[in-house]
Amino acid sequence: MAHGKQPDDITVVIKPRSGWEFIDFRELGAYRDLLFFLVWRDIKVIYAQTILGFAWAVLNPLAQIIIFGVVFGHVANVSSDGIPYILFSSVAIIPWTYMSEAMQNSSQSLVAGQGMLDKIYFPRLLFPLTGVLSKLVDFVVSLIILLGLLVYYRVSPTVNLLLLPFFVIYMMLIPAGIGMWLSALAVRFRDVKFALQFIIRMLIYTAPIVYSASAIPARYRLLYSVNPVVGVVEGFRACLLGAAMPWPYILPGLLFALLLVISGAFYFRRMEESFADVI
Repeated sequence: MAHGKQPDDITVVIKPRSGWEFIDFRELGAYRDLLFFLVWRDIKVIYAQTILGFAWAVLNPLAQIIIFGVVFGHVANVSSDGIPYILFSSVAIIPWTYMSEAMQNSSQSLVAGQGMLDKIYFPRLLFPLTGVLSKLVDFVVSLIILLGLLVYYRVSPTVNLLLLPFFVIYMMLIPAGIGMWLSALAVRFRDVKFALQFIIRMLIYTAPIVYSASAIPARYRLLYSVNPVVGVVEGFRACLLGAAMPWPYILPGLLFALLLVISGAFYFRRMEESFADVI
């Protein structure tokens, strides 16, 4: 009688797909419980053994609001299009704080989680996505500041507020795209951590966070609006302060943000199979 391998002798090897592929949403859905666990772990690690806990999510942007308000609003007397400067800057600082922190977490996610890479297979894309999703908790908590300021200055909601969920998603696309690119690059090049600090410093001054986009000369506005942070900030201001929706500032940056996500996903999947060997 021929002797063949018994089922117990069969070894199944699961490997990530190779080639230039986009996001496998079905696979991500199958691992949604693991994604939830990683997000919850990140949240607990950040606030473990802290006295103030989630209050830090308010204190961090609040400190920036006070500093920017004093330096740019009173000392430099930067124009805010007739809006009280504290309110004008707060509406920008809250989403900016989320984006900058999510970019940092997402870009270093593979390096920070290297202990899991060669143990079991799961979509490595969960790592950069965890950094993007976990920081949403801080973002939601910090909205308390905005709510308080809107009530204090008696700002009435307008129909633009209905578009706020759209701009929250737009806001998430930026750290997601940059996070996929930089997390894959950080596996090989640890300089990414330092380069990101430079990128963040550049972005905060090349977006209308401490000044108004109307200060940009008209001939440069199309090029200026390619920066996706511009569209997020101007969109938040229009939604929360009731200004006219500045679509010429929003659409170019949105297209660039989508390009970041798509190209970042392709590059991440292309490099995924080498992560465990290189890191």
